[in-house]
Amino acid sequence: MKEALARIRKGYGKKLVSIHAWNAWLVLFLSVSGLMLIGAFWREWLGEGRVWLKWAHTYIGLLLLIQVIYYLFLAAKHWKRLKGKTAQKANVLFVLLLLAGWILSGIVLWQYRAAGPRAANAALLIHDLFTWIGLPVIIYHSITRTRWLKEPSKRSIRPEEDQQTEAAAGGGTQAHRQRPEPVYTRRSFIKVAVGAGLALTIGPTFVRWMGRSLQLSPGDTSADNANKMIPDPAPLAQSSPPIGGGAQGNFRVYTVTDIPAFDNSNWSFTIDGLVDQTFTWNWEQFLKLQREVQVSDFHCITGWSVYKNTWEGIPLARLLDMAGVKSTATTVKFYSGDGVYTDALTLDQAKMEDVLVAVLHDGKPISNQLGGPVRLVVPQMYAYKSVKWLNRIELIDSDHIGYWEQRGYDIDAWLPGKKQTL
Repeated sequence: MKEALARIRKGYGKKLVSIHAWNAWLVLFLSVSGLMLIGAFWREWLGEGRVWLKWAHTYIGLLLLIQVIYYLFLAAKHWKRLKGKTAQKANVLFVLLLLAGWILSGIVLWQYRAAGPRAANAALLIHDLFTWIGLPVIIYHSITRTRWLKEPSKRSIRPEEDQQTEAAAGGGTQAHRQRPEPVYTRRSFIKVAVGAGLALTIGPTFVRWMGRSLQLSPGDTSADNANKMIPDPAPLAQSSPPIGGGAQGNFRVYTVTDIPAFDNSNWSFTIDGLVDQTFTWNWEQFLKLQREVQVSDFHCITGWSVYKNTWEGIPLARLLDMAGVKSTATTVKFYSGDGVYTDALTLDQAKMEDVLVAVLHDGKPISNQLGGPVRLVVPQMYAYKSVKWLNRIELIDSDHIGYWEQRGYDIDAWLPGKKQTL
């Protein structure tokens, strides 16, 4: 074992430089790909490529884990060389903590089905938190550690005039170091400016994210609801106050188009296709349909969850019974009011008693940001099955591959442990 460690540590200085360089490239890729995975523009533009990018992000993250493990074999010798250098030791510990947080939370997100929703939700929060902290530090570190911003005495390659100055002083590095320096140099100013710029540009967004994630700011989006549906649905007694006690967590808004908004003049709800009777309701008519209340958790495949949602709406099975499903129908297809998004359930899945066509969330109208005025809720499946801005249901006699399934998502969207024999 000692001989193996000795071989690994041989030439450790060059190996540390190599690890540092590789880490820089790996973190750069992970940062860019991570931002692309969460950005609304890139989600639409990448299409199926987003799934491939997600896998590349995962496997590059595992390469980063190998780098960290390799460094740990060199750490003891490196630590001895840092004796008395408190700032550098603190920097190494910070970087190791940052990488460990990213890697461990990333592994949980990678194995979200095995980890379960609560663990994945916590891992996503940690992953985001370390990203918010780590990226500004990395950017600052990268800019301020460039050769032209280093102090001359700390440069590995120094300008020729500095070397000539030292030679004129008798070749004494000590003489160079004793040369008077201004209290506030241009380099110091640039470093402070970079730090202040990062704080001003990233800080407000970070504070808003902290408020949402830690529930320091309200998760209610009804005040920002751009829908103008009149009248508001009158909640049942179980909805207001919500029997679930109020949703725990915050929804992240993902869309494949701009968020649509509706009013009474441009909204209707249709059920058609292989049915005995086609229905089309306007808003006032739709609100007269008998509704029920359920409490359920809401899980996104990207790792976040919102617990104890109190939804009020019409059970999908009841709508299907009203229309009368023809014997040739096998699939229920759902259309979003954004004009792009579709998804589907088998007829047996659609008849599950907890599948709801919802109009209220925690006793309030569902905002357009969260998919209102009407959205589908399928509690036993990941959220990409819960179509937002739902305005049409069609019964068909063939399979339908939904928007995200066409781009690589599983057609089987069951939550862990929720798959039923239908």
